[in-house]
Amino acid sequence: MRYNLYHVLTLGTLLVYSTHPSHASGSRVIELTADKDSRYRQARKVSPTIEVQAGEPLILRITVVRATEIARDGSVHGLALLDKNSNVVPGWRFFFQPGVQELSVTAPLQPGRYTAVCTVICSDGHDGMTFTLLVTQSEASREVRTQ
Repeated sequence: MRYNLYHVLTLGTLLVYSTHPSHASGSRVIELTADKDSRYRQARKVSPTIEVQAGEPLILRITVVRATEIARDGSVHGLALLDKNSNVVPGWRFFFQPGVQELSVTAPLQPGRYTAVCTVICSDGHDGMTFTLLVTQSEASREVRTQ
């Protein structure tokens, strides 16, 4: 079968489009690893800062790798999103088993800096297992204010 440049470019565009990180529900997919060294990673970045819009629907796709310790319930890592007062944001507390897990969540409505922490004592390095969720004002909210 012969392919001309048009077919190759079209196929390439379809492949790039189909692998773009989005979900059928319209939620943005954020890929993270809860790693064996008790660190959250996005790609290879340790303790990343992830920017989202207030109220944005998200899918957290977390690849969970067992660390040195396991909780009594079999959890190897956990996640809780904390606000500036160290309160857990409702709907943002999870416990993980090894493997890939997808979590449907909504970004907090209040713009600001939130810290995600591991809630399972997974190793001696547990305290460093964090990432930051930077919540910015949503586009819709900006448009309402300028009208």
